[in-house]
Amino acid sequence: MRAFGFLSFGHYGKSYGSQAITAADMIKQAVEIGVGADELGVNGAYFRVHHFARQQAAPIPLLTAIAARTKRIEVGTGVIDMRYENPLYLAEEAAALDVIADGRTALGISRGSPETALRGYETFGYTGSTDPRGADIAREKFDLFLKAIAGEGVAKGNPGMVGAGQLLPIEPQSPGLRDRIWWGSATRETAEWTGRMGLNLMSSTLLTEDTGQPFDELQAEQIRRFRDAYRAAGHTGAPRVSVSRSIIPIMNETDAAYFGHRSGAEARDGYGIIDGFRATSGRTYADTPDRLVEQLKQDQAIALADTLMLTIPSQLGPEYNLHILESFAKHVAPELGWKPNWEGPVTGDPIA
Repeated sequence: MRAFGFLSFGHYGKSYGSQAITAADMIKQAVEIGVGADELGVNGAYFRVHHFARQQAAPIPLLTAIAARTKRIEVGTGVIDMRYENPLYLAEEAAALDVIADGRTALGISRGSPETALRGYETFGYTGSTDPRGADIAREKFDLFLKAIAGEGVAKGNPGMVGAGQLLPIEPQSPGLRDRIWWGSATRETAEWTGRMGLNLMSSTLLTEDTGQPFDELQAEQIRRFRDAYRAAGHTGAPRVSVSRSIIPIMNETDAAYFGHRSGAEARDGYGIIDGFRATSGRTYADTPDRLVEQLKQDQAIALADTLMLTIPSQLGPEYNLHILESFAKHVAPELGWKPNWEGPVTGDPIA
């Protein structure tokens, strides 16, 4: 691990202790957390995307606002649900964001997680899927998105305005944007596909597989398979790999009151069924900094990733969330190999 960022689900609504009651609260507080994190040296500000729920749903305006007010922090998603997207419009928005951010983007995209709306992407107008989960249209649209950001012609030109037979690319273009696109993988199989595609790998705290292995071992195997597939496909770059974890340094009585109960019997992996699949989820790490360092050094997937995303309780407000990030930056991250954002952009590991 060389870098860490925060991953926000963007929850809002009336609940105990929440400071994000409305969507306006959530969005403006997200910008405040992003700006504060940049000043602390945090490497990334990433946001989950969900539709038909009281969470973040339209990330590009938010990421643009953070990028425009910061200098070094990477802005991104974990992940955009491609089933709900117009691939060409997303390509235009992504390129504009990348230009404003001077290349400080890390756009995680995937088929998406289970949503509260049943086949909600059809309500958005994207019909025709023969897969109960919509994976077919997600991959099809993602292929078109990649062609668009690479500058390929995707629309027939009007003969009265351009040369006959000319294919037009989307505008604007942001050179190198494809190198900043990640695929959110929940299985070893999709990790291998991501490697063959030459993309970056984003792996969450939930894998839709249950092999009986501890979560970090299963995720580490996923990362190794990704890199093997990347190499076998002939790619010669240095792909990025991120993993996310729930990590809370217990620094004071407030931290202990909120999260201290998660350091005992609950500090273990979870198993269950999600979206029809058996799934494995990672444990919550909540402890004193010295114990966190000891525990996190044993996490095999964190050791293989260049970037660690900390899921944060964003509804508790900017002050408390910046306290969590500062505590991790000062007392835990340096022991894991962290390099603050003022030391330069994060790079992946070259594939030999």
